[in-house]
Amino acid sequence: MTLSLSRPRSVLFAPGNRADLIAKLPRSAPDAVVIDLEDAVLATPEAKAAARPVARDAARDLIAAAPHLAVFIRVNALHSPFFEDDLTVLTPELAGVVVPKLESAADVRRVETALAEVGLNLPVMAGLETGAGVWNAREIMIPPVAWAYFGAEDYTTDLGGTRTPGNLEVLYARSRVALAARLAGVAALDIVVTRLNDEAAFRQDALQGRALGYSGKLCIHPAQVALAHDCFGPTPADLSRARALLDAAHRAAQAGHGAFSFEGQMVDEPMLAKARALLASAEKDNT
Repeated sequence: MTLSLSRPRSVLFAPGNRADLIAKLPRSAPDAVVIDLEDAVLATPEAKAAARPVARDAARDLIAAAPHLAVFIRVNALHSPFFEDDLTVLTPELAGVVVPKLESAADVRRVETALAEVGLNLPVMAGLETGAGVWNAREIMIPPVAWAYFGAEDYTTDLGGTRTPGNLEVLYARSRVALAARLAGVAALDIVVTRLNDEAAFRQDALQGRALGYSGKLCIHPAQVALAHDCFGPTPADLSRARALLDAAHRAAQAGHGAFSFEGQMVDEPMLAKARALLASAEKDNT
């Protein structure tokens, strides 16, 4: 698994019934893409059935045209009437399958069994989008779950709440999902921003997510990809500061000093560990 796939900064969605949009997904250079059979397709048997062959063929063509791109398909929820038929479009060449609205460890096991029954052993990107899913976040993040995202829109609908620009109504749930992901060693992907032409709003939202511990952002428009990379990737200044901090630590150790200050701040081991991880991640991204 590549670094960008293990901790993607951007995951760009396209409707599963729009082959033209799916073919354009690589243009904005996202870390991963999702061909969506759930929210992006009308919830009728006819619409879902028509979308499946489009999604299957478009995924195949996309993987052939962009072999280094991580391609996922999002199926409908486990307990929906569309889930089993959606599995027929999945193939081993996919990077994984996105399963929305998971609510328990038992749900994860049912997904794993259903995949095995169609001869697949794909990793799962779990959607935590309901009160039960958020409450049981830690138990959901078990193999084959390798990534998880928090869905703020469905979560607030489930609770009967209201979405606000400041995100205060989802702060607890957003934090709980990020914490559960960290404890499980699973990459956490942050909420979508539906205001497509508001760069400032996206940056503010993304920086909130990064501060809470998310590694990347769900994107619903190609223009959001570069913004996500900017917000979730290390800047040259971040890398420079990390190198300077580790150099200072090395000099302090050579001088026999266990404790030292850097830029007016006392340094502890977590700060050094973060600097090492940042530089290691940047090095792997460049290989």
